[in-house]
Amino acid sequence: MYKQAMIAGSLFAALAVMLGAFGAHALKAVMAPDQLLIFETGVRYQFYHSFALLICGIAYASFPFKQIKTATAFFIAGIAMFSGSLYLMTLLSTSGKSIGPVGIITPIGGLCFIIGWILLFLAVIKKN
Repeated sequence: MYKQAMIAGSLFAALAVMLGAFGAHALKAVMAPDQLLIFETGVRYQFYHSFALLICGIAYASFPFKQIKTATAFFIAGIAMFSGSLYLMTLLSTSGKSIGPVGIITPIGGLCFIIGWILLFLAVIKKN
C-alpha cells in the first residue's frame, strides 16, 4: 500500500462531497445554470481522480514501481489545476470577474490526468 496516495485520495474525495453539497445548495441560488454545470464538472473529475489516487495506493502493493508514485503526483496536480481552476472560474464569475489567461491551467490539469492514467497503465504492464 502507498499510504500517501490513500491519504490524498480520501481527503480529496471528502472535499469533493463538501464542494458538491456547496454547489447543490449554496451556489444553485446565485449561479447561472451553465456556470453551475462547470462547477459540477470540477467536482465530478475530482471524484474520479480521488478514486484513481486510492487505486494507486492499493495497486502499489502489487506493482511497487516508480510510475505509481509519479502517477499519484500527476493525479494530485490534475485535481488542483483542472478542478481547482473550474471552481475558481465559476466562483469568480458570480461577481463578474474572470481568471483571464490563467484559464490555461484547466487543460494542463487535464493533461496531468491523462499522464497519470498512462503511468498507472505502464506500471501495471511492467510486472511480468
